[in-house]
Amino acid sequence: MKSTVISDKALIDLNVNIGNYTIIESDVTIGEGTSIGNNVTILSGTRIGCNCQIHSGAVLGGDPQDLKYNNEYTLLEIGDHNIIRENVTINRGTITQGKTSIGNSNLIMANAHIGHDCRIGHNSIIGFSVGMAGEVTAGDWVNISGLTAIHQFSRIGSHSMISGLSRIVKDVPPFITAAHEPLRYAGLNTVGLKRRGFSLEKIEVIKSIYRILFQEKRNIRSALVFIEQNFKPTIERDTILNFIKMSQRGIIKGFSE
Repeated sequence: MKSTVISDKALIDLNVNIGNYTIIESDVTIGEGTSIGNNVTILSGTRIGCNCQIHSGAVLGGDPQDLKYNNEYTLLEIGDHNIIRENVTINRGTITQGKTSIGNSNLIMANAHIGHDCRIGHNSIIGFSVGMAGEVTAGDWVNISGLTAIHQFSRIGSHSMISGLSRIVKDVPPFITAAHEPLRYAGLNTVGLKRRGFSLEKIEVIKSIYRILFQEKRNIRSALVFIEQNFKPTIERDTILNFIKMSQRGIIKGFSE
């Protein structure tokens, strides 16, 4: 390992490959089977799970880019089976959340940035050069296409897909495709839902719910009441309703508006 610097206070499994010119500071843990490429920097407070791939030039666990950060102790937690490609930067949390967290089995493509206190679920794809500001939340099976910019505090629901070059300034509900400028509802993420085993019956119910939300001339509050009264409780119905009720930034608009 030529010119590689590893702190003797880092906890690294014996079955971890580490490339050249990589720096790993103290207070870092790296799980079994993980591979670290060349010129990677892993800073104190970073936790990396098992069987991850960290490619060249990545910088993990850097200080939050937030003026309220005051050198408090915070973490970056990365789960298992993640692929983090070249030159990705992921910052630690601030006092607000205490950590930035990445779940399992995500693909984070080259040059993406994930800011402080972000929370990303499992099995998601973060496209190349996506810029994710602080305290963004993304659910499971999210696909965010390249060069998308995401405003601080935005939320992206599970199983949603965002088109490339998008600008996200409001919450994106689950199960949908979002596209156009300004970003708005463009239909269901039907292909993704079918790939994940959603039945045609479930997909049709989700489509009917979003037809009421985005295509009928109702305000959001009355649409939610109508859906609660006219659709039997299911995981999908309740996921949509709860997501929208919890939104503080408001949700994106429908394509008919």
